[in-house]
Amino acid sequence: MVGMNYKLALLEKQGKPINTGIVGAGQMGLGLVCQMLSMKGMKPLVVCDIDAEKAKSAFLKAGLAEGKDFAAAASVEEGNKILASGKFVASGNSELATACDLVDCTVDATGVPEAGAKIALDAINNKKHIILLSVETDVCIGPLLYKKALDAGLVYSGSSGDEPGAVMELFDFADALGFEVRVIGKGKNNAIDYECTPLTVEQEAARRGMNSKMLCAFKDGTKTMVEMTAMANATGFLPDVPGAHGAAAQLKDLPDLLSLKTEGRGGILSRYQTVEYINGIAPGVFLIFSSRVPVIQQELAYISMGDGPNYVLYRPYHLISMETPLSVAKACLEGLPCIVPRYGLVAETGTIAKRSLKAGEKLDGIGGYTVRGTFISALEAKEKNILPISLINKNTSMVRDVKKGDPVCYADVLLDEDSLIVQLRKEQDEAGFSC
Repeated sequence: MVGMNYKLALLEKQGKPINTGIVGAGQMGLGLVCQMLSMKGMKPLVVCDIDAEKAKSAFLKAGLAEGKDFAAAASVEEGNKILASGKFVASGNSELATACDLVDCTVDATGVPEAGAKIALDAINNKKHIILLSVETDVCIGPLLYKKALDAGLVYSGSSGDEPGAVMELFDFADALGFEVRVIGKGKNNAIDYECTPLTVEQEAARRGMNSKMLCAFKDGTKTMVEMTAMANATGFLPDVPGAHGAAAQLKDLPDLLSLKTEGRGGILSRYQTVEYINGIAPGVFLIFSSRVPVIQQELAYISMGDGPNYVLYRPYHLISMETPLSVAKACLEGLPCIVPRYGLVAETGTIAKRSLKAGEKLDGIGGYTVRGTFISALEAKEKNILPISLINKNTSMVRDVKKGDPVCYADVLLDEDSLIVQLRKEQDEAGFSC
């Protein structure tokens, strides 16, 4: 993000930092707090978590002292008084991160679709920019939230450092230069285990200091499907096949592998403008581009980019929440998002039965025992009435049997009508933002 360091340094010198409210003090939120306190021109002014002690712990682990540097508050009024005294605020009430007077931008770091919906809506209603680390919320109701933010003169955005945000940096770069972008995607560092459950990864999760449901969502592929859905909705690109191909390859293989079958180079694709994931190049993101200009092709060969017609751009890292402050800065200083669903919903993360499901039983959502997500076109999801996985919570119940491996459709479940994300999805569908 060229020049952002100078802009932030100037804010620091002027004593006008960007004040941020953060909801979620787990792995992502903790990293965000610590990183922001290492930066110039930014402050994690308010940190909230459903467990108020975790919010306090985030400040403590970042080196701040309770009482001296931060204090706990339960209400917005109490929070405003503490902030006016020059201290940071820790709370178990997410509304402090979206409504306290001094907050400029709110970050949702919960990873929970329902929580992300409330946090985003509250932030917009309180005239705060909103950055979502909860991609699961964005792929379900992002178009509606984006429109609400635009109407309010605010920035709604996904996060730098997350793979969709990282791939968009490559996309914007190549697109601005006039290259033909053909494929975008991400690496994955382990094979998908469709039968993974929180129990099967419990020991690994404990060893890695992770929530077992979060690790399960990575291993059963749901997280990858969600991330590719966000990439699709930001670019208009589509899956070549449901769930993507997920081939195993090295970086040098990508230009030919991600070519058309009809081109005779060993390609696996039936069309371009697709989103893929590749086993073997994690933790990076990639982009395949082409140019029809002979002089440019010669220049690309000269700088060892290959012989074409496909060329690869690769970013070999993404620093997850440690990069999120740059999205906050971009929103507040430039009025621009990192990644948004500009094309509405061209893709969905649909629901697949992880095991055979019986009428009457409850579902448990992302990272659980009952369902997983898959990456499909929104048109296919609409034609087959497939349920977006982000709408499922612990109150969602089956009304019909569904076999293991089959899609779970709207007609198969009774949704929780009290759920905010369910209500917002209905509003989005009725407004025509969905396919």
